[in-house]
Amino acid sequence: MSDTAFERGTDPHRTGPAGGHDADGPSFAQPTASDGAAIWRLVRTGGTLEPNSAYAYVLTGAHFGATSVVARRHGEIAGFVWAYRLPDRPDTVFVWQIGVAESSRGLGLGSAMLREILHRPACGGVSFLEATVTPSNAASMALFRGFARRQGCAFDLSAGFDSRLFPDPKHESELLVRIGPIPARMRTGNNPKEAIS
Repeated sequence: MSDTAFERGTDPHRTGPAGGHDADGPSFAQPTASDGAAIWRLVRTGGTLEPNSAYAYVLTGAHFGATSVVARRHGEIAGFVWAYRLPDRPDTVFVWQIGVAESSRGLGLGSAMLREILHRPACGGVSFLEATVTPSNAASMALFRGFARRQGCAFDLSAGFDSRLFPDPKHESELLVRIGPIPARMRTGNNPKEAIS
């Protein structure tokens, strides 16, 4: 997981962190199947994320939009998070992929999108956030460490998926990041408006 490249997109129903339109900062929306193609193009042109099939992104928007987010700035796609609750551990939301457009890097958008999904009604009862990160992905590791630190959460790192599970012999092992317990102030029902940092 890491930042990725820039892609255009518009959504007349986008909302900001406090649930309304914002003039200059990012706005957040629940992704749908119609966002899948744009996210697929964003991932492919960025060159830093592992691309999946276009169908996978369409399907994720259709089935997991309630626990995911698309961010926009000035009417253009600035980032996304694909996430879902683990079926056998519903107190945990798993971040499958996160990307930020090159033009929006350095603004804290990654952390803002993580905060946004934790305030979704579909994440009610979530106490932990998990993701897998390769050892060489310093940007994603820094994002999750920084997010945990700013929210006052524990950050645990353990073995995730061994490299032998992947068909590409160059694929690194994936380390499992676990953040939590999530403070009550961060959970669904609390005001998600917070400075982008």
